[in-house]
Amino acid sequence: MSILRRLAAALFLLPILALSASAQDYRVRAGDVLQIEVLEDATLNRSAIVLPDGQITLPVAGSVRVAGRSLGQVQEELARRLAPGFATAPTVFVTLSALAERSAPAAPRTIDIFILGAANAPGKVEVSPGTTLLQAIAQAGGLSPFAAKKRIQLRRVDKSGNEQIYKLDLDAIERGVSGGGTTRLVQGDVIVVPQRKLFE
Repeated sequence: MSILRRLAAALFLLPILALSASAQDYRVRAGDVLQIEVLEDATLNRSAIVLPDGQITLPVAGSVRVAGRSLGQVQEELARRLAPGFATAPTVFVTLSALAERSAPAAPRTIDIFILGAANAPGKVEVSPGTTLLQAIAQAGGLSPFAAKKRIQLRRVDKSGNEQIYKLDLDAIERGVSGGGTTRLVQGDVIVVPQRKLFE
């Protein structure tokens, strides 16, 4: 390689070395666009999008799996694939020219819970995942004056189809002597609010 060619290679390499510290841990993903440059043969230079199967296609090199590899590993693999067509090992540079489009965050989903009995607004209530028992009761408008607050039930069906019944004392929860109000609800939970008995 002539001195001028070596100098050109060194100048070309400087910005890449500057970026290498931050880029060395990046792993190529499907949808990324790679810029490929072969110093010894400009006809091989091109942008290549990483296909859904994780491969790119380059003349002479053929199809090359790049997904999951670092840019440095992709450079080494392309240089190895191209080497038989050159008198000396080719100088290959691979840079990331565009990131794959990332999916937009999913809209917050809701879960359905049900409140029966002496609530101000019994029925189905849509709540956010992670909503607690107290938050769900508040969202449903609270309890009626006739609610037996010491005999609240949380009914939950487990994965085996068995119903579990948890008894909660809302009076104690409101006084701060019980932590049951922080119980996080899951899809299908039923809160049963009995009516007070005559002298309760």
